[in-house]
Amino acid sequence: MMFRLSRDKLQLTLQELEQASYNHRMWYKDLIRSIACQLPPDGRDLAEDAHHHCRFGQWYYTFDEGEFADNPTFKSIEIEHRKMHELAGKLLNMSAHMEKISPIDYDNFANTLERLGINIETLKHEIEETLYNRDPLTGARNRVTMLSDLRRLLELAQRGVQQSLICIMDIDLFKSVNDQYGHQAGDQVLVAVTGYILRHLRPYDKLYRYGGEEFLLVMPHTDIETSQIVIERIREGLSTLVSAYNEGEAITVTASFGIAPLSVNLTVEESIDRADKALYRSKEDGRNRVSVWQESE
Repeated sequence: MMFRLSRDKLQLTLQELEQASYNHRMWYKDLIRSIACQLPPDGRDLAEDAHHHCRFGQWYYTFDEGEFADNPTFKSIEIEHRKMHELAGKLLNMSAHMEKISPIDYDNFANTLERLGINIETLKHEIEETLYNRDPLTGARNRVTMLSDLRRLLELAQRGVQQSLICIMDIDLFKSVNDQYGHQAGDQVLVAVTGYILRHLRPYDKLYRYGGEEFLLVMPHTDIETSQIVIERIREGLSTLVSAYNEGEAITVTASFGIAPLSVNLTVEESIDRADKALYRSKEDGRNRVSVWQESE
């Protein structure tokens, strides 16, 4: 899951999340101590908005609306955290009134606590994945894990589990965009094009920045015919996309594509080379088109 935050902001968020997680664990230790020893509860833990008062909540609610708006894990943390505090308040009230806590009440609290912990760890992983495995400009995956990801898919294909397709995409005449409008406009084009592709890929497809204005798409569980339909739809959309503006002038670009199967009889690199040859044919045939690798190439 890509975050719409700067690299510095993500690094700071990761550090703060580590501290907030530690504060959460300390809060839990104090809670169990209060219940086990039947100590007077902290009034903040009994408030209706207790989830705002704990140190984890104080950190969570410092984010501006929209910073993590599209991240489902961040949203789930809020839901589980609020519910956990409601259940914790119930346990504290029962303990304060010398009432026996039923296994069901405790299990509900413990299960919610566990789900919260899983979501916190998931958020950490997602932030780290963005920091270390994503291209900082476009949000596409970088090449660090590309070959290892493809080799895992190749193993599945060799076992007959699934077929995967590789597609290499190149933005047509991208150098002219930089030359005519400047590199800042070129960067805006790259961001807009990548964002469009990411929004129109299927959930299990992946996009890697292969180099410069060139990208590699991998499509698991896909045959040639389906991949052509998906890529052709993306190609058509990109051709009408306004990628950037320069002094009021709309900048539009097109892209060329080359598709090849992740062949069970070849190395990953050889399959990529086949997709590259198909891309080259798209360029030779006039650009802004989709080509599939043929045995004759």
